[in-house]
Amino acid sequence: MTVPALARLMQEAAMQNVIRLGLSVWDLEPQHISWVLMRKQISVVRMPVLGERILIATYPSGFERLFTYRDYKVFDDSGQLLAASSSTWILMDMHSRRLAPIPAFILEYHNQIPLTEDCLPRPGGKLTPFGTATFSKQFEVNWHDLDFNEHLNNTLYIKWMLEPMPIDVLNSCQLLQLDISYRAESQLQDIVLAQVQPLDDGAFLHRLLRQSDGKELAVAKTAWE
Repeated sequence: MTVPALARLMQEAAMQNVIRLGLSVWDLEPQHISWVLMRKQISVVRMPVLGERILIATYPSGFERLFTYRDYKVFDDSGQLLAASSSTWILMDMHSRRLAPIPAFILEYHNQIPLTEDCLPRPGGKLTPFGTATFSKQFEVNWHDLDFNEHLNNTLYIKWMLEPMPIDVLNSCQLLQLDISYRAESQLQDIVLAQVQPLDDGAFLHRLLRQSDGKELAVAKTAWE
């Protein structure tokens, strides 16, 4: 399995969870608010292989001011941990496209959050500033790339960031760590430039730029083995 494919399954698991909690995009629509992913960190022990059965567990892991947190854990059929991911989310006002406060009816779910020691460390720390791109690739946002908020699906940010990577790395290395920070939304027909910068320690920096105004849509750092 590839990391973008695993990220899509994590997203699907989260969707099923918020539907069960009554906090899906449809449940929040009367309040004109929706979930927006801000930060996601993925750690990989090993990737699932073809035909392998896996289990993805996900749960809300806390609130902090305007931020909410969600964890993901991926297990194989014997219960061994394959990957883990922590994430930071905000609520967006769908009318103003600005940050919205967390309503009281969502904060009431605090008693369903696991104990702190059972949750993953929250995403934090600043990413290394991007320097000069060595590899790049261009994409256009098409209709099938959009999510329920009518902007580029967050799993495609990850896929597009990894596409310009050197082929020898993609063919022969496994991604161990991915840390992505989402900076801005991208909409239909945007032209997006994905750039990659190798670092001296074997890691890579990534970013997505909107071609029309040079706006930085997302930045990331990856480590490989």
